[in-house]
Amino acid sequence: MLVGASYLALSDYVTVVPRLWLPVLMAISVAVLFIAQARDRYRLARAISFVLLGVVTVSLVLREVFLITTLSGRGAPAYSVLVEAVLIWGSTVVTFAPWYWEIDGDGPAERTTQTHASEDLLFPQMDQGDGERAIGWAPGFLDYLFVAFTLAIAVRRRG
Repeated sequence: MLVGASYLALSDYVTVVPRLWLPVLMAISVAVLFIAQARDRYRLARAISFVLLGVVTVSLVLREVFLITTLSGRGAPAYSVLVEAVLIWGSTVVTFAPWYWEIDGDGPAERTTQTHASEDLLFPQMDQGDGERAIGWAPGFLDYLFVAFTLAIAVRRRG
């Protein structure tokens, strides 16, 4: 929902008009996702979450493209462009945390099994120190939020 709220706060230069399409689509998708989970339809819920994440990711890419391509023609103060860039960056962090949560170790349901030992993303708690992988510890959502945050800060384009 943070991504939808940040989408509403952006200017028309970096959004697809009408502006309410993404927040409304997100709200409907999340409602259907909760209903599917409440009815123990986990495969459907996971499929809905992937579709929702895909739509949000495409909207993020479009926002970044619009931000860059409209910079010279908008005549906006630097402060407003900076605020939009920070909102887009924050949305990127909040969007990629669920991506990592969903794709690491075949998803959250699989990671909670006692015999599961994921090697997709390795956290320090997974290493026993003797080269063996620790079984029984699973990363939580905050771990993936931290990964998304650090990657968003650390990854830069070299040109």
